[in-house]
Amino acid sequence: MSVELVENKLNNPLPVHLVAKDGLETAGLTSSAVAWARANGFSGEAGRTLIVPAENGALGGALFGIGDGEGALAVGALAKSLAEGDWHFASAPAEPELAAIALALGGYVFTRYGKKPGKALRFELPAGVEAKRVRRIVEGVFLTRDLVNTPTSDMGPDELEKAVRALAEIHKAEVSVIKGDDLIKQNFPMIHAVGRASSSAPRLIDMGWGSRSAPKVTLVGKGVCFDTGGLDIKPSSGMLLMKKDMGGAANVLGLASMIMASGLNVRLRVLIPAVENSIAGNAFRPGDVLASRKGMSVEIGNTDAEGRLVLADALALADEEEPQLLVDMATLTGAARVALGPDLPPFYTSDEALASELTTASLAVEDPLWRMPLWRPYDAKLSSKIADINNVTTDGFAGSITAALFLKRFVEKTASWAHFDIFAWNPADRPHGPAGGEAQGIRALERVISKRFG
Repeated sequence: MSVELVENKLNNPLPVHLVAKDGLETAGLTSSAVAWARANGFSGEAGRTLIVPAENGALGGALFGIGDGEGALAVGALAKSLAEGDWHFASAPAEPELAAIALALGGYVFTRYGKKPGKALRFELPAGVEAKRVRRIVEGVFLTRDLVNTPTSDMGPDELEKAVRALAEIHKAEVSVIKGDDLIKQNFPMIHAVGRASSSAPRLIDMGWGSRSAPKVTLVGKGVCFDTGGLDIKPSSGMLLMKKDMGGAANVLGLASMIMASGLNVRLRVLIPAVENSIAGNAFRPGDVLASRKGMSVEIGNTDAEGRLVLADALALADEEEPQLLVDMATLTGAARVALGPDLPPFYTSDEALASELTTASLAVEDPLWRMPLWRPYDAKLSSKIADINNVTTDGFAGSITAALFLKRFVEKTASWAHFDIFAWNPADRPHGPAGGEAQGIRALERVISKRFG
């Protein structure tokens, strides 16, 4: 990371003063710093950085505007606006751990294809902040961003499997893979159907970690490495970001990294159906009826609603062992973006305690989430005249809700299940992350899982 968080006291670090709007007089500044701020029209407006000179003309420090109580993640902008060197907060931020996380996240740069790394800053950790915890959270987010940002030419099903194996090696986890026609033999027909038209064979990646006697936590991530839409082909504009359609897989891997690095006492299982929804003579078709692991037959109303198909087979497997917590994450519907935009992912659960915990955690760690209803009356919209269920509705309404209801059909035994319909992408630069791949919901989930099973 380009922002190095340092536990020990640095030698003469430069101060960053956090200034509330119109709060120059209460920010502990010298009279000369106040005069400099006024001369430059700085009054603590949110997100603005003002470099302050020392009396000898050298760099003396910086002021950062926190406005009328902007969130702690806003300080991530300092990673880009400060000069290289050693820095510290002149006084403790209101949320010291979140401020430290924001600084590190704000320094992220995706350098795989030649982009230059960002500024090299060293920042003294605020007192009381646990460095190891901050680093494992940041590293999990960075893993997610790196995976999503990598184009499908270097992140197809083969490469996604390699990424899982690399993470497993770090944490001494086990990995097994069911691939190609073995998916049919071992009863994962929908994963096979969605991915069979690709030159890279479909597969189900299964990673396990932790004591087998510990509480079971299972994470399922949609690993559609590219989505053409299949025979219901997307327009070219709709394919531009489809490298991120494995964002659910990337996010559960980032979360798994956080959990394993913490040494949490859980039996962690990560299931990733990794496919490419391609077009070829053997592609599945609109109107086909697919078998599923659960035993339900599924009529295909649209081949571009493929994510729920691969998730359904993986969820059915996960449900068979009744984990204490089952979470799936997927870049599943455009309807979720229409309803809530790119920054606020909806989640669905029938577990009221879990819903409350997620809402509380999302606010505490500034990882936005919004609960949406599993509205039972809409379940009938998924009916089929020839099969047990259709993969889409005919009226186009409530697309994110009906997708969640589709998935719920495949989770019967597990009491505590939540589905996250994420975007996995920043459309524009934000203080704590540049435009591009993004982790959504996993910092909140890490907090919930740590509290439930820690």
